[in-house]
Amino acid sequence: MLDDVIVQQAAADLLSKPHSLEAAVVALPTTAGLYAWWAPCEVLAPFGGPTSSGDPTQRLLYLGKAKRLRSRVLSNHLRDSGRSTLRRTLAGLLMSTEGYRTTWTDRVVLAPVDERRLTDWMHRHLTLTWCEHPDPVPLERVLISRMRPPLNVEGVERSTDLDRVKQARVLYYASAGPRPGK
Repeated sequence: MLDDVIVQQAAADLLSKPHSLEAAVVALPTTAGLYAWWAPCEVLAPFGGPTSSGDPTQRLLYLGKAKRLRSRVLSNHLRDSGRSTLRRTLAGLLMSTEGYRTTWTDRVVLAPVDERRLTDWMHRHLTLTWCEHPDPVPLERVLISRMRPPLNVEGVERSTDLDRVKQARVLYYASAGPRPGK
């Protein structure tokens, strides 16, 4: 069982004023912990989510865990849809407005030019907070259930947001067509 003080401190850190991605990529530690993705309330407007206590114009979208915060954010979330559930979800949600295209490698990924376009979109629209913690897995479960970030699927109660996220993920995978050789 997690100490409630630890949970409250982690929540406070994650709810603090989000950093621009330019600032975050410099400041992210290499240690384990949790990270939270934020956007202005008008970005992905149909989704709910708590607002940041440090900047009420920012709404929580997604919460994740990492063994190494810096590499998780830089190498996965800001680069590669094949290794980032967040990127796949965003691509699916934005496919109709941004025209992202997918293709098959060993999995469904965005076309290389669209990987770059999505990263640019993220830099323009998203911000980030994080907290260090040596064992982020149980803390992530507790905080997802308490904070209810709308783009998370695991540990979230059934909701309209959850249905939208699942539909976006189906659209993302379906857009690549059948797996070659199948």
